[in-house]
Amino acid sequence: MSGYFELVDAPDGGYRIRLLDGAGALMAVSVTFPTKRAAVAGVARAREIAGMGLIRDNSRDAVERSALLSPESSEAER
Repeated sequence: MSGYFELVDAPDGGYRIRLLDGAGALMAVSVTFPTKRAAVAGVARAREIAGMGLIRDNSRDAVERSALLSPESSEAER
C-alpha cells in the first residue's frame, strides 16, 4: 500500500486528517474541520493538490541554494 488518509477526532472538537505513508509513518496533519463531511472534502482537495501542486521552497536556505543554482552564478564562476 502506498499510503492512506485517516480521519481522527481533533482535540478541540471536529476532525483532522492524517496522511500516513505505506509503513504507517505520519507525513502530515491537517487543520481542524468542523464536520466529517468537511474533512472528506478536505481529503479530496489534498489529493488534487498533491497530484498537481508545485513545490515552494520557503526554507531558510532557499535563497542561498537558488543563487548557487542560477545560470548567472555558473557564468560568473567561469
